[in-house]
Amino acid sequence: MTNEQNQHHLTRRDLLKTSLTAGGIALGMTAVGSISRVLPWSSTALAANTSKPNVVIIYCDDLGYGDLGCYGSKAIETPNIDQLAKNGARMTDYYACNAVCAPSRAGLLTGRYPLRSGVIGNIYPDDEPLKRVISREYLGAAFQSLGGLDVREGKKISGIPEKELLMGEALQGVGYRTGMVGKWHLGDYSLEPRFNPRRNGFDFYFGVPHSNDMLPCPLFRNEEMLEENIGEDQAKLTGLYTKEAIQFIKESKRNPFFLYFAHTFPHQPLYASEKFAGKSKAGKFGDAVEEIDWSVGKIMETLIEMGVEQNTLIFFTSDNGPWYEGSAGPYRGRKGQSYEGGFRVPMIASWPGHIPAGSICSQPMMNIDLYPTILPLAGAELPKDRIVDGRNIMNLLTGQGEKSPHEALFFYHYDLLEGVRVGKWKYFRRINRYTWPVPLDAIELPNKLGGDQLGNRWPLLYNLETDPGESYNVIDTYPEIAETLKNILHKWETETEKNPKGWLS
Repeated sequence: MTNEQNQHHLTRRDLLKTSLTAGGIALGMTAVGSISRVLPWSSTALAANTSKPNVVIIYCDDLGYGDLGCYGSKAIETPNIDQLAKNGARMTDYYACNAVCAPSRAGLLTGRYPLRSGVIGNIYPDDEPLKRVISREYLGAAFQSLGGLDVREGKKISGIPEKELLMGEALQGVGYRTGMVGKWHLGDYSLEPRFNPRRNGFDFYFGVPHSNDMLPCPLFRNEEMLEENIGEDQAKLTGLYTKEAIQFIKESKRNPFFLYFAHTFPHQPLYASEKFAGKSKAGKFGDAVEEIDWSVGKIMETLIEMGVEQNTLIFFTSDNGPWYEGSAGPYRGRKGQSYEGGFRVPMIASWPGHIPAGSICSQPMMNIDLYPTILPLAGAELPKDRIVDGRNIMNLLTGQGEKSPHEALFFYHYDLLEGVRVGKWKYFRRINRYTWPVPLDAIELPNKLGGDQLGNRWPLLYNLETDPGESYNVIDTYPEIAETLKNILHKWETETEKNPKGWLS
C-alpha cells in the first residue's frame, strides 16, 4: 500500500472512530423534515441477541419489476431467484432512490438521498470518446430547450465524496471482511485512484468502474488493471464476477463478511455467455437475466457448502427500472422517469430463521433503508454527524412490523424534487421525461400553439391502490389529499434547502 493510500485509510479510520461505536442510538431525519428525531433501535440490543450475520447484496443493473418469475414474468425463467423468494420475503413496494445508475448506488451505500452526496446523475469517464460526449451534450441541450429532457449528468461531481461513510467502511469498522464484485459507478478509479472501491471500504474488489456502454471500460482486480478495455468481450463478465464472488466467500472463514455483488447486466449492450446465449424466450435481455439467475444459484450453493447459509442475510434487487428492454410489470414508465416503472424494482430478502419463508411485504420502502437496517445487525451505530434518510426495515422483513417507518418517500430527477408518495397516494408537481410525446402545455410552449386549451397536466395525483399504472390523474376528485401531499413535499424541500448535504456537526 502506498503512502497516499495509507493516509486515505487513516482518514477514513479517524472518521470511523468519531462516527461509530459498537452500540448506541443513531440520529436521523423524519420523512417530512424534522432533523432531530431519534431512530428507535439499539445496535447493542440486536447484537446481544444474535451473532453478526454475513451480508450479501446482489444488485442488478436495469432489471425491471416484471423481469423475474416470482414477479410474474412468463418469458424469463429465474428458478434460483424464485427459490430465494420462497426462502424469504418478496417486497412489492420497494423503490430505488433514483431512476438512474450512479445516484441509486450512492443512496444504497450511504443510506442517504443522492442529493446529500452530490451524486445526482451518472458519472462519465473523463476520457470517454469525444463523439459520445458531443452527442450526449448536443442532444441533451436540444431536448432541454423544448422542456423535455433535463440533462444534469456528470455536471457536478466526479465521484463519491470522501466525507461519505459507505456501508463497507462502517462494516470494516466492526470487524467485517468486505468484498465488492462488479460495476462500481461511483467514480472512474482508472483515472482517479481515490475512487477505487479498495479505498472506499472494500478489502477486495474485482470489476469495472462504470456502465458497460461507457468506453473505455477497464477490468480491475483491486487496484490492478487486468484489461484496458473489455469492449465487446463482455459475455464473460457474469461468469468472472461469479467466480470471484465465490472465491471471496470461501476465503472469508474467520470473520463475518459483507459481499456487494453489483452485476453489469441487464444494462445494455446485452451479452450472455455461450451456455445462455439464445436460450431464453426474451431475447438477449432474457439470456442475460437467466445467466444472473444461474449466478445466484452458484452463490447459494457456496453458502450451503461453507455451512453459513443460516447466518447469511441476502438482498437481491435492482438499481432502477428497465431501460430500452425489460419489463416494468404493471407500472408506467422506465429508467430515468419518476413514474413507478423507473423507481419501483424487485427486492427479495432471505435470512433463514429470521425472515419468514414465502412472506410478502407490501409496505413502501427504499434502497436507502438497507444501510440503517444492516449496520445495527452488525453491531455498528449509524454516524451521528449527518442525516441518514433511510429507516430500519428489519421489523417489516421479519413480519414483526405492519407499517412502513417512512411517513413519505421522495422522488428526485437528478437534484430536482418531483414527487412524493404517502401511503397509497403519489403526488407529482412536475415530471421530466425521457420519452415522447409530451403534451404541448406540459413543455410550456407559447399559448398560440395550444397552451391551456390542451388541458393543464400539472400537478398530478395518483391512487396507487386502485391505479398502480398511474393512468388517471384524480387531483380534481381529491383536492384536499393533493394539498396535503403538496405541503409535505414543500416542507421536505424547505428543510433540505437549509442543509442539503445533511451534516449535523
